[in-house]
Amino acid sequence: MKPNFDLQRHKVLVTGGASGIGLATVMAFLRNGATVAINDLPGEKLDSLVDDLAARGSKVIAAPGDIGDAESASEMVGRAIAELGGLNFLVNNAGTPATRTPIAPADFDRQDEALWSRLVNVNLLGPYRCTRAAADTLRQSQGAIVNTASVSAFGGGGSSSPYCATKAALVAITREWSRALAPEVRVNAIAPGLVESDWMCRFEGTAFDAANEIPLQRPGEPDEYAEFILFLAAGATYMTGQTVIIDGGMMT
Repeated sequence: MKPNFDLQRHKVLVTGGASGIGLATVMAFLRNGATVAINDLPGEKLDSLVDDLAARGSKVIAAPGDIGDAESASEMVGRAIAELGGLNFLVNNAGTPATRTPIAPADFDRQDEALWSRLVNVNLLGPYRCTRAAADTLRQSQGAIVNTASVSAFGGGGSSSPYCATKAALVAITREWSRALAPEVRVNAIAPGLVESDWMCRFEGTAFDAANEIPLQRPGEPDEYAEFILFLAAGATYMTGQTVIIDGGMMT
């Protein structure tokens, strides 16, 4: 049974909310009555999504902006809070592999300065920028933050070693922020395993073959990850600083 909360008066910002886990998270909050600001890169994809959801009666606004850009990220969060009239939950979901094909750990040529810079800027500094911009408002509402990390933070095997490093750092900073924002704001994270979605980096013939070795025998659906994000934000009232691994048993 899916989590069920009364979030009629709650305001949520979901970064990277136009596809994959982010979009599933948006839909989960909407089903529970929340008003949601959907962040993604500016463009037709975001505009069409928001127009479609609004036409169906959903309480949504567009929050275009690039969390990989310091000024854009800060302005985006400020606009979203102003338009929403407050903020209860921040979901730092946006991230990037910065490559369309996996990079082997020994391939140092492809793990160049540009790759490292892009990954750190989006996957680590992006959540920091959004959290910093939202911190005071979340303290006032006694809200919560949920970060999207990855199982690659614990055992490698992601799209690249630098990607794994940024997700491991996000796990660490989740613990740090849980102390920094306590007691008013809870901060937790999820660490997804394989995801059945149209992600930038394709693992065809490699990681997705490993799904047969996962105890649950399949990649996770975005909705299954979104359920945990919803629970960590709206429930889990005595839980902070934790990263929940959701991987169908892959890490076992």
